[in-house]
Amino acid sequence: MDPGTDSGKQVLQNNTCPSMPRVRLHIQDRHVVLDNGILQVTLSKPGGIVTGIQYNGIDNLLEFRNKETNRGYWDLNWSAPGGKGIFDVIEGTNFRVVVENEEQIELSFLRFWDSSLEGKYIPLNIDKRFIMLRGSSGFYSYAIYEHLQEWPAFCLDQTRFTFKLRKEKFRYMAIADNRQRHMPLPEDRMTGKGQPLDYPEAVLLVNPMDPELQGEVDDKYQYSCENKDLRVHGWICYAPPVGFWVITPSDEFRSGGPIKQNLSSHVGPTSLAMFLSGHYAGKYMVTSVGPNEPWKKVFGPVFIYLNSAVNGDDPLWLWEDAKIKMMGEVRSWPYSFPASEDFQKSEQRGSVCGRLLVLDRYVSKDYIPANGAYVGLAPPGDIGSWQTECKDYQFWTKSDEEGYFSIPHVRTGNYNLYAWVPGFIGDFRYDTAVTITSGNNIKMGDLVYEPPRDGPTLWEIGIPDRSAAEFYIPDPYPMYLNKLFVNHPERFRQYGLWSRYTELYPNEDLVYTIGVSDYRKDWFFAHIVRKTGDTYQGTTWQIKFKLDKLDQSSNYKLRVAIASATLAELQVRVNDPNTNRPLFTTGLIGRDNAIARHGIHGLYWLYHVNIPATKLIEGENTIFLKQPRCTGPFQGFMYDYIRLEGPPSS
Repeated sequence: MDPGTDSGKQVLQNNTCPSMPRVRLHIQDRHVVLDNGILQVTLSKPGGIVTGIQYNGIDNLLEFRNKETNRGYWDLNWSAPGGKGIFDVIEGTNFRVVVENEEQIELSFLRFWDSSLEGKYIPLNIDKRFIMLRGSSGFYSYAIYEHLQEWPAFCLDQTRFTFKLRKEKFRYMAIADNRQRHMPLPEDRMTGKGQPLDYPEAVLLVNPMDPELQGEVDDKYQYSCENKDLRVHGWICYAPPVGFWVITPSDEFRSGGPIKQNLSSHVGPTSLAMFLSGHYAGKYMVTSVGPNEPWKKVFGPVFIYLNSAVNGDDPLWLWEDAKIKMMGEVRSWPYSFPASEDFQKSEQRGSVCGRLLVLDRYVSKDYIPANGAYVGLAPPGDIGSWQTECKDYQFWTKSDEEGYFSIPHVRTGNYNLYAWVPGFIGDFRYDTAVTITSGNNIKMGDLVYEPPRDGPTLWEIGIPDRSAAEFYIPDPYPMYLNKLFVNHPERFRQYGLWSRYTELYPNEDLVYTIGVSDYRKDWFFAHIVRKTGDTYQGTTWQIKFKLDKLDQSSNYKLRVAIASATLAELQVRVNDPNTNRPLFTTGLIGRDNAIARHGIHGLYWLYHVNIPATKLIEGENTIFLKQPRCTGPFQGFMYDYIRLEGPPSS
């Protein structure tokens, strides 16, 4: 990476305090220390591993019992095409001071790649940056990944910034107002204290250090978050009252759009800044860079924020303060102080605004404002391609109740404008490419989305919102509780809910009768296999409905929106469950594993099934939805929404 691509002009962020001590840099033989009088951050040299954070009288907030490379580090999982996965804690080989003055210090820890490293390290130059500002109670980090055209191909499965905190101090975790709790210790998950469950991440606490936690399940996937909600999370130490928070002020460098799910904090105590991952998507979210493909991306900056309270005050105030600080960081985006020219500043960017309307003549003859639509700019691609795009940048917002949207601070480049509207199926794409140049504001005017529709709705099941949360979610097993999610709006995060299907339907599968059944009570949230002894069976669900009048001259249309799929196949049959060939099949799809990981959705799939009138009869009809794949407990679907449309009306 060109050391000359740094801007010499520095602009202070508005939250620095000139009355505070200046920022100091201490360079030692094997470490460097950043010190602004509020906190001191120690990094290995030239590796750029965070080995220590001193704050508020605590000599090190990080787990000092761990090796230095297992405290605060950037890491990645990668492979050569067709090769085995390799986990890599990224250590720099070249250290330099990029900026050093009284107001700011920025350090670079760069790892160069050359052909002698082929097969050992991912073919990327990786430049990790760390920034400390005067008067700021925390520090920033970002990284520039660069692949040159002549270098070999690679697959990047995951990359993130990881922190391991002092386990005896940080016991209280907070990731949302209604998702925070006192957490187990890492030892509580080990043999003798914890019992492994159906997959390694889930452990039943049978003999934890804190008896109050006995009988609970610990599973890091219970604390996953959608990108749009993953702005601040972290931990609280009670003595002294100290908070450690990971603040991610923008999603632009994350992949998969606003509702892509990522890990946050979990037992360790561990806090993550996730940038790329295949969680809730699988192989579809692997970043594959070809042998003749140049690629460069900036991940971050993220802000590591520390706060403290006076002894005697409520330590939970630290969470409230962290949320306020997060909102300030969001308002300050894009930051003005990173030195790398690869991170575009506000004046270098552009913006897009407009209005999205929906035209569905079977709902209304008039245009319908796209209230609460997710509208975004992502690299050019097919309709809906944004949800698996993972190489470049994405910029998303939500429209207001009148459908108006504004997307500020967009990096220069070529994009498509994409959208999806809760309450309507499918994806919108504006077919003309949107080119962002520095300083321009593109006014797109009124855009019209016409969702898939052939005829009037005869019946529907669910809500088209890309989630299965509205369906029947059973009570959890009393012996596998996570008390946090008892009487919680996200009750789907309890462990083992998939097994409830076999109990509810031990011999016969689910039957749903239009006009009688209620999807909130009668449609199980996951179309899962049935366990019989030590084996699994595929399952066939039935939808029963009446047709008072059959139009023989035209087709009917079944729309099936799937919120999640894991190594599953959907076969559709009409009125005869035993036909050798189904009327429609998806084939084998999905690797998002959302059923096991309490995600209630993964990738979105939308299918349109033509049903010839000859397949139907006047009176009672039945649609059979068969999922035959059954080699493991987690194969299946979560449905988002199902609709049967009649023939087009004049």
